[in-house]
Amino acid sequence: MLKGFRNFLMRGDVIVVAVGLVVALAFNQLVTAFTANLINPLVNRLQGSKGSLGVQLGDPNNAKTFMDFGAFVSAIIYFVIFMAVIYFAVVTPYRFVQARRGQVVFGDQPPVKACPACLSDDLPVAATKCKYCGTGLELPTTPSAV
Repeated sequence: MLKGFRNFLMRGDVIVVAVGLVVALAFNQLVTAFTANLINPLVNRLQGSKGSLGVQLGDPNNAKTFMDFGAFVSAIIYFVIFMAVIYFAVVTPYRFVQARRGQVVFGDQPPVKACPACLSDDLPVAATKCKYCGTGLELPTTPSAV
C-alpha cells in the first residue's frame, strides 16, 4: 500500500502540477503587488502618506495616490527567493531521484528518431531496430572528415 502511494507521488505529472501551482501562487503575489502598488494609485489619481520608497501623486493626505515602488521591489525579491527555494528544495532532488530511475525530467530530452514503418517517434537515435514493429532502422550518418 505504501509502495503504491510512493509511486503515485513520484509520478512526473504530480510533481509538475505541484511545482506549477506553487509558481502560480508566487506569481499571483507578484501581480497583486504590481496592481495594488503601481496601477491602483494611477487609477485613484485619475478619479479624484506613506513613508516608503515611492512617489506621491497629488494630495499628500490621500494614501490611495501613493505609488509604492518599495512594495513592488519586495514582491520581486520574494518571488526570486521563493522560486530558488522551490528549485533547490523540490525540483533538484526530484530530478536526481528520477535520473536514478532512468527518467529525464525538467531537462532536455535525449534525441529521438521515428520509425518509417509504424511512425513511432520515440526511438533512441542509436536504435537499429524499432521496438514496436521490429523494422530495421538506419544508423545516423556522421559527416566524414575531408
